[in-house]
Amino acid sequence: MDNKAVGRKIIIVGGVAGGASAAARLRRLDETARIILLERGEYISFANCGLPYYIGGDISARERLILQTPQSFAERFNIEVRTGEEAISIDRLAKTLKIKKNGAEYTENYDRLILSPGAAPIIPPLAGLNSARVFTLRTVPDADRLKTYIAEQSPRSAVIIGGGYIGIELADNLRRSGLEVSIIEMSEQIVAPFDYELACVLHQHLRRNGVKLLLKNSVTAVQENASGLTLDLSAGKLSADLLILAIGVRPESALARTAGLMLNERGCIIVNENLQTSDPDIYAVGDAVETVNFVSGQKSFIPLAGPANKQGRIAADNICGLDSRYRGTQGSSILSVLGLTAGATGLNEKTARQLQLNYEKIFIYAADHAAYYPGAETMLIKILFAGDSGKILGAQIVGKSGVDKRLDVLATAIRAGMTAFDLAELELCYAPPYSSAKDPVNMAGFVAENILTGKMRQFHWHEADSLPRDGSVTLLDVRDAKEYAAGSLAGFVNIPLNDLRRRLPELNKRQPVYIICAVGLRGYLAARILSQNGFEAFNLSGGYNLYQTILGG
Repeated sequence: MDNKAVGRKIIIVGGVAGGASAAARLRRLDETARIILLERGEYISFANCGLPYYIGGDISARERLILQTPQSFAERFNIEVRTGEEAISIDRLAKTLKIKKNGAEYTENYDRLILSPGAAPIIPPLAGLNSARVFTLRTVPDADRLKTYIAEQSPRSAVIIGGGYIGIELADNLRRSGLEVSIIEMSEQIVAPFDYELACVLHQHLRRNGVKLLLKNSVTAVQENASGLTLDLSAGKLSADLLILAIGVRPESALARTAGLMLNERGCIIVNENLQTSDPDIYAVGDAVETVNFVSGQKSFIPLAGPANKQGRIAADNICGLDSRYRGTQGSSILSVLGLTAGATGLNEKTARQLQLNYEKIFIYAADHAAYYPGAETMLIKILFAGDSGKILGAQIVGKSGVDKRLDVLATAIRAGMTAFDLAELELCYAPPYSSAKDPVNMAGFVAENILTGKMRQFHWHEADSLPRDGSVTLLDVRDAKEYAAGSLAGFVNIPLNDLRRRLPELNKRQPVYIICAVGLRGYLAARILSQNGFEAFNLSGGYNLYQTILGG
């Protein structure tokens, strides 16, 4: 520890994940520093990620959302906690902070300053949003207001604008509470960090569970009447008892801006690896800062609780003389969707394509535990990896169970710079109730390794309809006859896998063969048979099931 830090005054603006973590870490490292935590609201440390579950009733006790009170924080960490006080300006030359309290202003000097202002909900410029029936959900008072309204008014229907994480978690909780729920989303899909294929699984699941999805749509006006709200949409109208704005968030960086600190075009505070701003005596952490994407190296805005906590700790380390660096954010995230679990880590394909990376992708369906053990559930896994080295770039999974376990392994693999070959070699825990001898992570490694080593060539769902139907290629469906009769892709002829070897003479070796099956496994086996018999064979990744999911998504 740097002895020069002894007795210094450190002010932290903003609590919750980043600010509270920084304050606690500072005290653990320096017993003698004077630490002041300013929070303009009432709560310095609360579980904002738990707010939707409090609304839905999974978290029944409000006090469980409050992780630390000003009193408990002060007693445990000897920190001066000042709630209801707002920092309004910084004099960097004098190293002072102007603070507003109960309408009056006072000035406090500092040796080091940490900004943790967080992010605020985006409010669109629409008339009618000042109605008592319109809500946001970012703070405990927001949750109190919404919870009270539901308890007192017993609404029957809710509209959520925005299909991001908060919007979907609210839809999950409100729908399970018995409300009719509609989601309005301008994009063609919900949850932007996911690629379209995985989002389509969620689209179908939400609709099956009674949630109305209005994709590629937007709200143009909101009107309140005696019976509720009427929303004018870019396509149609919609009525509801309450409206929740979950469009996204913007960094709360006004204090940094007026102080002349460097911001990016989006308004995020620019920091270095040590979380220092353009002023070396001022640090910034949490949802208001620009981060580096760990995989791509690109500048990013990824407002997540995990990174904010780590950044608070790292800023405190550096103030106390430790060389601690933030290595970037890979966007690991997960959410519950009415009985399904969906998660992502690393790059999605949209980003990989924009960056013009040399990448490959695979889709596999795998059971969460041994298929012969009761209760096995299938998950859809998408993995992106470098087309040359096989380095894992990103992963997305949707399923009923076992998703978090596999996604955490893949997130660790990305952080460690591992390749598809490494995934194939991982020794993971196995017992029939928990996994298979070949875990889904191993299976993903096997499939990717086959592609990297040329043992399998593949094509994808978005290429299937553009394949020629003029007889110049062979289109082959290797599912059983009953499966084929229930539906197939146009132009594909059926030769069940078990019959393929004896019926090879029916196929033209001078033509490439494009193969489909249910999920890709039998197609791979067929491709291996064909390639070893002189055919050029391609297997549909994810199979007919994935194609049908996207068609219906």
